[in-house]
Amino acid sequence: MATPTIRPFLWFGQNAHAAAELYVSVFKNSRIVNVMASPDPANPWGVEVELDGQRLIAFNGGPHYTLTEAVSLQVYCETQDEVDYYWDALLVDGGTPDRCGWLKDRFGLSWQIIPKALTTLMNDKDQSKAERVVQAMFGMTKIDIAALQAAYDAE
Repeated sequence: MATPTIRPFLWFGQNAHAAAELYVSVFKNSRIVNVMASPDPANPWGVEVELDGQRLIAFNGGPHYTLTEAVSLQVYCETQDEVDYYWDALLVDGGTPDRCGWLKDRFGLSWQIIPKALTTLMNDKDQSKAERVVQAMFGMTKIDIAALQAAYDAE
């Protein structure tokens, strides 16, 4: 049996192409792979996009379904500069910040901008340190690595 290809399929009411253009501009090594023609050239059925090696489909499906926080895309970052960059870039022109590193872009897609340090610190064998990190995260909107580290180091 061949290994299947798994691609997220995201149902946008409209503006899938504009969303794809934003995502390609934000993520390095990204491109629009295919635009799915429709009877209205100004409003294609959808767009296949590759974001730094991960392909997904952004589909203009109309108002029948809407994007919710039940599905989100995670961006794992090495540094605070990366967290800040992706946070700001995805909030541009009307996105909405949320708690614990979550945000919703202007098209309604939810993202989690997560530093790798968060996972490392939360999984420490010392449960009191890990719990302090979790509690610090609960008080954050955009994740602050230095504040997580300070919570971890506190006695």
